[in-house]
Amino acid sequence: MKPYLDIIRLVWPLALGMVNNAVMQFVDRAYLAHDSIESLEAVLPAGMLMWIFAGFFQSIVGYSSVFVAQCHGARDDGGVRAAYRAALGIALVSGLLSVPLVPFGNWVLSLSAPSPSVLWREKAYFETVMLGAFFVYGQAAASSYFTGRGKTSIVFWVNLFGNALNIALDPLLIFGWCGCPRLGIAGAAYATVFSMAVQWAVLSLMARREEAAPVGHAPTGGLVLRMLRFGVPAGCYNVLNCLSFTIFVFVTGGVGELELAVSNACFTVNYLLFAPMEGFSIGASTLVAQAIGRSDVKAAVRDARRTVVLGVGFVAILSLTALLFAHPVLSLFVSSELASDASALGRFHSLGFTLFAMMAAWQVFDAADVIVSGALKGAGDTRFVMLWMLFGAFVLWLPGVFVVSRIRNTMPALWATMIAYVVILCAGTFARWKRGAWKGIRIV
Repeated sequence: MKPYLDIIRLVWPLALGMVNNAVMQFVDRAYLAHDSIESLEAVLPAGMLMWIFAGFFQSIVGYSSVFVAQCHGARDDGGVRAAYRAALGIALVSGLLSVPLVPFGNWVLSLSAPSPSVLWREKAYFETVMLGAFFVYGQAAASSYFTGRGKTSIVFWVNLFGNALNIALDPLLIFGWCGCPRLGIAGAAYATVFSMAVQWAVLSLMARREEAAPVGHAPTGGLVLRMLRFGVPAGCYNVLNCLSFTIFVFVTGGVGELELAVSNACFTVNYLLFAPMEGFSIGASTLVAQAIGRSDVKAAVRDARRTVVLGVGFVAILSLTALLFAHPVLSLFVSSELASDASALGRFHSLGFTLFAMMAAWQVFDAADVIVSGALKGAGDTRFVMLWMLFGAFVLWLPGVFVVSRIRNTMPALWATMIAYVVILCAGTFARWKRGAWKGIRIV
């Protein structure tokens, strides 16, 4: 029992941190809904495009946690500090590289914006967050310094403070409360950038205080190249995952307005339920990396298995609970117009329950896949994780989605393709882990 409790102590701050981020995004959108319908329409595409770009660099920087963890497991304190400093250097360069992406991103947004009023709001949000993206990357570097050494509670409390600050700033900057300028959707972006800057500053000061006594090794060009060699595939994995899901959402938009409303409601619930699994994935990555740093492969296998058991059990309980309370949960997404139409309301709840049941089915396999993928990343097998995602999503799943949309364009049929995709992805990831090719990889 104690080994499982040790894993829970490591993982719970990471899992709650992901939920905390999901809640913060939900509150952001709730405020923008009261600003204008155009702001609400603009924040989703602008935010998704921002995370496709920034998520790539953030994942590269965040992969430094594996280097930190392996050095920590090997009791190489100088290597830990060198990895952290190399991550800060990559974060700085990533921040500079993000600036030229702004015009390209604006052009992409102009291709799909439904109206000029939505487009300028999309651009305002996208430009502000991308120009301040260094703070996102810097926060990732500082967080990785603590996460890799198992000090996940520090990251959680700083993240909680930063997100609370973001939520507090939202009404001030969006609506112009307390004498602040009314900035609308740009105010939400400024609040996000400022909160990330505060988180980076706090974590950096804490890391600097810990570094003050012993002097660590300076990061070498070889270390930075190794970090890029293993981190770039991890960044591509996240981009491909986000991009494939975005394409799927656009395809489902052609089914019908009611069906799309139900699907979006279910995806919103899915995001809140599944967010903790990202924390379990990072936890598995950290545990495996620390064990490899100690040259203890058996511990890596054991800790990964235990993390999968905990994560899958947790998400199964959450999914079952959501299914049992599907009707009241779905009622939160019912508009006054829909509530006045008994026939449409009945179809809304009926389809919602079906999708909730399908969601419960794929979440178990998705949780297992995400956690084992995290374990593989902790061992340095990022290239396989990226290539398997590329093959699964763009060779198997999305072509299947387009075929199904032509043959039987219903939401359950389209969602069924996701279940098949996740099961296949999970099977391949588990097979890779079982084969043990990761045991021969050395990153430090």
